[in-house]
Amino acid sequence: MTTESTTDLHPEPQGADIAAKLNWLRAGVLGANDGIVSVAAVVVGVAGVTTNNGPILAAGMAALAGGAISMALGEYVSVSSQSDSQRHLIAKERDELRDQPEAEFKELVAMYRHKGLSAETATKVAEELTEKDPLRAHLDIELNIDPDEVVSPWHAAIASAVSFLCGAVLPLLSILFFPAAMRVWLTFIVVLVALAITGAVGAWIGGGSRSRASIRVVIGGAIALATTYALGSLLGTTGAA
Repeated sequence: MTTESTTDLHPEPQGADIAAKLNWLRAGVLGANDGIVSVAAVVVGVAGVTTNNGPILAAGMAALAGGAISMALGEYVSVSSQSDSQRHLIAKERDELRDQPEAEFKELVAMYRHKGLSAETATKVAEELTEKDPLRAHLDIELNIDPDEVVSPWHAAIASAVSFLCGAVLPLLSILFFPAAMRVWLTFIVVLVALAITGAVGAWIGGGSRSRASIRVVIGGAIALATTYALGSLLGTTGAA
């Protein structure tokens, strides 16, 4: 005689868990990419005006702090809206189960019938799930929501800020520590290599073409750096800065 373990009866949603982790990783890569481009554009632009480290450091630190706060705030607002919506839907479904249990049961059966189950099997599945956890059963099939996985806006905001800072530090250190005569061009190279890597990693996570993603990100970064450096050089030449 064979016995079923608890794990067999209640398998862990490994696929969903992996997908969630990959989404967080992808968001982190994109945040780092934003940090690289944003701060690199600022420090390269200022380096086009002056070779003094003071103004470059001040501008770079301001861009780093402002960008990290902006990223965190934007992510917090976005995820707060999402989590508020999820909580509202969960509360609404809980009220419907309390006030109309029979109607909700019939709705559950109908949804499993729609998925292709026979009337007998759909009813049996609905009965077993309702006995165990009716709220979770309805949230899963109706709304694809797991009540235990409502996203925290604070976690999202902190992750976004940290990933931005990790990317932003690279161009700031590059422009400050390379020799003045070569700092701009060496920073260009470092930044474009870093962007190629983040582009490839982001594409790998999303299942896309790593080469195409890297090329797109590198071209965009190169345009941003060239534009800000040209503007800085122009302002420095005309004495407007």
